[in-house]
Amino acid sequence: MVQKVRAATRRYRDINVALGEGWVPATPCVSSPSFGAMGVHLVLPERVEDAVLNAEEPEALIYEPLRDGKMRLVGVEFIVIAEAWDTQNPDAQPQVDGHLMNYVGAPNRYRLPAFYELHVWAWEGNPDGTFADFNRRVSCELQPAM
Repeated sequence: MVQKVRAATRRYRDINVALGEGWVPATPCVSSPSFGAMGVHLVLPERVEDAVLNAEEPEALIYEPLRDGKMRLVGVEFIVIAEAWDTQNPDAQPQVDGHLMNYVGAPNRYRLPAFYELHVWAWEGNPDGTFADFNRRVSCELQPAM
């Protein structure tokens, strides 16, 4: 799965390509003192809302702010709104390429309705695992203003 994600997102290593294709900032740099960071999330809103999961079409790109002001692609997140998924797939657990997604209830820090998510650290290794929510190797120390 990591290779699929890397192939599908290689061009987004340049954040300007993502912005030019309609990806929009969704969160400031998300971090946790205990677990590391998730980074800055850019999303394609229509993907978040479509209830379709495809390993080659993530809903979010995740970037780490760097010292030189640039942003480095570190991973992706697959997101599907729970109500939309559950309505269209009443007997199926959401998964991407065989990997089950995590449920996040509402209210939540993202101000989204309940949703399912799966992080994939395709561009930065994660000592806690490829699919862990946070990555101790990612930092929000240099977070830009949004």
